[in-house]
Amino acid sequence: MGSRQIDPIEMAGSAATVLAAGVAFLQPEDAVLAAMQEGWAAQQRSRLLTAATVENRGWTLQRFVAFTNDYPWSWGPADAEEWTSSLVADGLAHSTIRGYQASVASFLAYVCDPRYGWASVCEQRFGTHPTQVFHEWNTAVHRGETEARPDRRPMSRDELQAFFDHADEQVARIAGRGRKGWLAAYRDAVLFKTIYAWGLRRREAAMLDLADWGPNARAPQFGRFGVLNVRYGKASRGGPPRQRTVLTVMGWASQAMAEWVGEIRPAYATGRAGMLWPTERGSRVASSAINARFADYRDAIGLDAALSPHCLRHSFITHQLEDGVDQLFVQQQVGHRWGSSTAGYTKVGSDYLQAALARALRPAFDQPDGAAGAEDR
Repeated sequence: MGSRQIDPIEMAGSAATVLAAGVAFLQPEDAVLAAMQEGWAAQQRSRLLTAATVENRGWTLQRFVAFTNDYPWSWGPADAEEWTSSLVADGLAHSTIRGYQASVASFLAYVCDPRYGWASVCEQRFGTHPTQVFHEWNTAVHRGETEARPDRRPMSRDELQAFFDHADEQVARIAGRGRKGWLAAYRDAVLFKTIYAWGLRRREAAMLDLADWGPNARAPQFGRFGVLNVRYGKASRGGPPRQRTVLTVMGWASQAMAEWVGEIRPAYATGRAGMLWPTERGSRVASSAINARFADYRDAIGLDAALSPHCLRHSFITHQLEDGVDQLFVQQQVGHRWGSSTAGYTKVGSDYLQAALARALRPAFDQPDGAAGAEDR
């Protein structure tokens, strides 16, 4: 038996479900556009896309509408190309532009799909219908395995040590003046060390709770802080946050965490006791606050202005590989699905490259006396 044909009125986001038939609107163009946006949001939610994805795509669509100052049934490829040129002129990253284009292309695919009935509505009301204006020949392509900005590099070990030393010094400096800001400075110093020592993204770190820590039976020396459950990992497009387990590998970091949790953090009178990084107002520390504090410390010691908190994660990956840790283990620690992603974050230092070269050449120069290579025989 063949599959049952779905009536357009039954489909989430169809024109029949969000636009009253036969109604004469005072501003029909605006009414139909608003209904299209409402229907598209409903269609995405029916596909179980996250609220954040639906919201971000809607924002991008509104941006394109504002740029063209026109309606979807009047858009053409020239609008797409001019918008792309403006995004390039604004200095947006290649991957960001590609994401914007994909969002609007997804909307147009929805309104052009006859199953949703929007083409018929536009024909009846405006004598025309929307068409897809983002094509393979006028959109950004995926240029490589990684599109990360080249200035987002890992910090050297000396830079990292200088940064952590400066963060610790601020705690002592503020406390020495009798100012209460020392508690927030202490929190941020440990937070930055946590991002590095467990290879976290900024949001992953900000969303941690005390309950996310646990012991590792294979590494009892780390005590309560041997395993970290990351619950707010980077999601796949439209999906929920991905979770992963990160094993503690740095003893000094577990000691810093034990001191923070056991001795310093209790000084915060927070309404929600579970959060790892509370503020004086009882909320989680904000991503913008993490960025601002990092920038202050970075600039104070004269580091490259392009460095960001994410560079601490880069540094974890690079330093682990430089120390000879298996790449698959590092890949699993940081939550990469593919080894190429881990490799794309890695920019090993010259000392590591020289050591790798020495290991590669050693067999050729360490042959027993009188043993000649096959090519010499």
